[in-house]
Amino acid sequence: MKTHRAFAVLAFSLAAAAVASAATRSSDDALSLVPSEAASVAVVRFNELRSTPLASKLFSDADHMNANGEAGRFMSEANLKPREDVDTVVIVGLSPLGATSTNVLALFEGRFDPDRLASAAQTRGASRVSGSSGDYWLTPENASASGRHNGRGAVAFVSPKLLVAGSEPAVQAALAARTGGGTTFSSGIGLGRQLSRIDRGSSMWALVDVTRYPAIQKGLGRPGGENGGSEAATALMGAMKSVTLFSFQAAVHADDLSVTASGVSADAETRQLLEDSLKGVVAMWRLAVQEKSPELVSVLRRFKIDSDGDAVTVSGTLPSSVLRLLAEKRSARN
Repeated sequence: MKTHRAFAVLAFSLAAAAVASAATRSSDDALSLVPSEAASVAVVRFNELRSTPLASKLFSDADHMNANGEAGRFMSEANLKPREDVDTVVIVGLSPLGATSTNVLALFEGRFDPDRLASAAQTRGASRVSGSSGDYWLTPENASASGRHNGRGAVAFVSPKLLVAGSEPAVQAALAARTGGGTTFSSGIGLGRQLSRIDRGSSMWALVDVTRYPAIQKGLGRPGGENGGSEAATALMGAMKSVTLFSFQAAVHADDLSVTASGVSADAETRQLLEDSLKGVVAMWRLAVQEKSPELVSVLRRFKIDSDGDAVTVSGTLPSSVLRLLAEKRSARN
């Protein structure tokens, strides 16, 4: 059933998303390089997830890449083992209003060998660029299947603890910010003003300024799709078109994962419609899964949907048994 598959994909995506904490947390150095003009920010702390049921899926793709193809050879030569070496990943979307594409900045914290990484990059055609704020490497220009060139990415092997990758302007700006003592994001400038919506002790979190992504807002307004055009799903999509900010966070508790997702809207009527529509969709999911995955019914029943201030929030816990089940079903489909 399509709604069953949609729930499984959504739940697993929430658990493994691709979405700051106290001063001692490892991502603080990376967050200090997030530009204040960021349109979205996502943080995943792999070091907190390695011992959970999520770990096998989170790292399986990296392991597969490590064993096959050019990417695998690069990591082998650079002595890079993502499962062991990467602790925290911060992904930043830099999407100016009206832009047709999004520049991305990725910040990796862990244990790296900058010299071996640089050597492996050079043997694959990357060229070194020296600047006042530090050196970085430009990857060879790639051509897509359509023959269009995708441009050159950049990566800076900053230190044994930090890698910076993304578009060349984004990497240049991050290096300059590091030299200058950091950006103003963490102090509450730009999207950083929304950090109070996040529990900075979360194992993963994300903030998305939807107003900076017109294509997303336009897509949310389209009815139909996998939801089968149900009244509740159509109403939900319509309400989400008026949401200006999304936040997501998840925290590991033993083997379970607590998740919270919020949509912000200044309009009270929109919030009420969003809350009612979400309750309808969750009820629809319960009906959809009760035959094939009855264990999900009780999980869905315990999810809470509330309006608080200017946001509507969905929160609940995904038990380890459910996480394993979703991972197994996803692997079977693949």
